[in-house]
Amino acid sequence: MKLPIYQVDAFTDHLFAGNPAAVVPIGDDWPMDDVLQKIAIENNLSETAFFQDQGDVFELRWFTPEFEIDLCGHATLASAHVIYNHLGYDKDEIIFETMSGELVVKRKDHLLQLDFPSRKPEPAEMKADLLKAFSIAPKEVLKSRDWVLVYDSEADVRALKVDESMLDRDDFDIGGIICTAQGDGVDIVSRFFFPGGALFEDPVTGSSHCSLIPYWSEKLGKKELLAYQLSERKGYLNCTDLGDRVLIAGNAVTYLIGEITIEQA
Repeated sequence: MKLPIYQVDAFTDHLFAGNPAAVVPIGDDWPMDDVLQKIAIENNLSETAFFQDQGDVFELRWFTPEFEIDLCGHATLASAHVIYNHLGYDKDEIIFETMSGELVVKRKDHLLQLDFPSRKPEPAEMKADLLKAFSIAPKEVLKSRDWVLVYDSEADVRALKVDESMLDRDDFDIGGIICTAQGDGVDIVSRFFFPGGALFEDPVTGSSHCSLIPYWSEKLGKKELLAYQLSERKGYLNCTDLGDRVLIAGNAVTYLIGEITIEQA
């Protein structure tokens, strides 16, 4: 079995920035799930996306090196980038069928725009011993799929140090920890931590903005937000609050094009 593979830097307009994702188009027949998982492990990136063209829609799945997940922004953006730029797709929008329902990606000016579910976070309590893992105490703690820790300033989020050894994976269900504040030169900034994951700090996290957008849209009184993720690789996201949906737009660039060869038993 031979499968094409692309590696794409998402939420950036230049290489070696944003969030890298592997993208693997599938032909007529899906490989077994254990093969998909082994490919994700071999790629050793935070996510590998697999999609199959089913005519009017594309079936899309996302795997970390540990397990399949229900939603991933940057790997969806990377998949759309491959479909538009490498597979000759010329329709106005791409419809993905996923574990999180139907997701639509459209071209908007020079960006690709994701239409994702809104996941407004609600006030929550994090165990005191877990909060000790963060060098700066948040002013507010909320939760949706992920924990959301709100800080006083961009400087706090930049300076924040997190002790991974103090965080027990079992206390977080599925998801991670978003640390966020109002930005200085942008509307909002964030960092995303994933205890127990292959990468403890994610470079740029599209799905975390499903929670950040409704929260900050209400706080700042505006529907359109420019977001900046303060990881080492950094990335920008153009965000819009639509109520029960959010729009997340960004650039992507191709880093690698190759082929996977899998020997059949």
